[in-house]
Amino acid sequence: MTAPAPASDRGSAAREAARRRTFAVISHPDAGKSTLTEALALHARVIQEAGAVHGKAGRKSTVSDWMDMEKARGISISSAALQFGYGDAVVNLLDTPGHADFSEDTYRVLAAVDCAVMLLDAAKGLEPQTMKLFDVCRHRGIPVITVVNKWDRPGLEALELMDEVRDRTGLEPTPLTWPVGIAGDFRGVLDRVTGEFVRFTRTAGGATVAPEERLPASAAAAQEGDAWTTAVEEAELLGAMGQDHDQDAFLAGRTTPVLFGSAVLNFGVRQLLDTLLALAPPPKAREDDKGEPRPVDAPFSAFVFKIQAGMDAHHRDRLAYVRVCSGVFERGTVVTHAATGKPFATKYAQQVFGRDRETVDVAYPGDVVGLVNASALRVGDSLYVDEPVVFPSIPSFAPEHFAVCRAVDSSRYKQFRRGIEQLEQEGTVQVLRSDLRGDQAPVLAAVGPMQFEVAEHRMATEFGAPVTLTRLDYSLARRTDARWAKVLDAESGVEVLERSSDGALLALLGGAWRLQRVLRDHPDAVLEPLVAGSTAGSTAGSTAGSAAGSTAGSTAGSSAGSPAGRAAAGR
Repeated sequence: MTAPAPASDRGSAAREAARRRTFAVISHPDAGKSTLTEALALHARVIQEAGAVHGKAGRKSTVSDWMDMEKARGISISSAALQFGYGDAVVNLLDTPGHADFSEDTYRVLAAVDCAVMLLDAAKGLEPQTMKLFDVCRHRGIPVITVVNKWDRPGLEALELMDEVRDRTGLEPTPLTWPVGIAGDFRGVLDRVTGEFVRFTRTAGGATVAPEERLPASAAAAQEGDAWTTAVEEAELLGAMGQDHDQDAFLAGRTTPVLFGSAVLNFGVRQLLDTLLALAPPPKAREDDKGEPRPVDAPFSAFVFKIQAGMDAHHRDRLAYVRVCSGVFERGTVVTHAATGKPFATKYAQQVFGRDRETVDVAYPGDVVGLVNASALRVGDSLYVDEPVVFPSIPSFAPEHFAVCRAVDSSRYKQFRRGIEQLEQEGTVQVLRSDLRGDQAPVLAAVGPMQFEVAEHRMATEFGAPVTLTRLDYSLARRTDARWAKVLDAESGVEVLERSSDGALLALLGGAWRLQRVLRDHPDAVLEPLVAGSTAGSTAGSTAGSAAGSTAGSTAGSSAGSPAGRAAAGR
């Protein structure tokens, strides 16, 4: 245990916290999320050249997508943590998986951010995965900035997209910039604050920062003609409808500032960075599991939101990502692990940029620190100095896919066991066991089937223990207790297993119809729905464990009615 932090340290924690902006990018797959991450880092001069998710000629792969499967498929599977300075601010950007099969990892990341950037494809608008993640942001009270991406390609009309955002999220869109030129003919943007035209110039492959030129309205009208006139008229319509930015409404989750751009061409990226610095909230007091706020200038505290291994094939180390909530983190400080009450040394602390790392000596609220070889830590664990604190746990999603996992080579059982334990600790899959199946044939449980592909790939390449996966016919999991476990296990089409991570007893069933039959025969049976959090509410139980919560979506839909009606009347 260290001595209480001096007043100067507490003051520096508050000052440094005010400089931090910690956010995540959420979107449907292929909306350009990893490309935007690279473009932001490029504009902050963290990297020399932006990469492409797919290996286009002349462009390297993205820094944030480092796993072999990510490079091969062009998607984000793991979450990347990138930190860089921009102006006088420190930006912590958490890239997240976009694929629905990895929404649980995204949920964990959203527990560690103060703001979210919702990325929309100009041609597709709000897609299912985007809405699911938005519902999580709404539930957690995370303010959302919207970016309409790919405006350099044919797509929907800008006003049509604003209507969709309003109708489906319930947030009033308040564009800060407005496109000059229709989707597919991107000339630049109208800055609604200054009234100026910001013209972008293409660069070779979009791999370097796109030059910008600011022109007054008169020059823009002369050079861009009808495209400028249309942009001005539509911007005036937005103003007449009251769609101007209000900071209090944004932070309260009633509005969403909107920007237009093209991440692959680096158009509009600087505007996003400037907007984040100006509007996104800095870290604030975080509530503990009792609802008591922990001020940012309180002694050091943090929580683990992700475990990642396999980042360095030569060392096979294990990294615990922690979000600093309060105080000053200093490498080498001995902190207390709240779950065990035991001391934990932080000698090996790093900041991570994709696969690259560097040692971090000091970190402040809002920062993300990677603790190396932290084998005692689990997702959701809290760390503190001096003043004990336990932050709310990060619940697991309800799995909907199940497979028995066996080692191909029984002589590699030691490696097999270590690999399964590692994947479970990271949250790559949930691991279920029973006396009947034994330790050599655990059941892997996942939100989506691609998680099985990742587990299979990593077992073979990282742990040297190739496995076979035999899919099971179950599609539903419910929590039960020891009293009902034997009764349910004897039912046809039901199997009760124990989740290794927390000892929970899960009853696996073939679907909603099987659940209904069991409840008909045993109306008092304990079969509690597994949900990601209170977003899903009680109704999630009837939908095979909805990941992000169906009630949040319906709330958003109903609250959207009135603003949408006013918008229609305005037009």
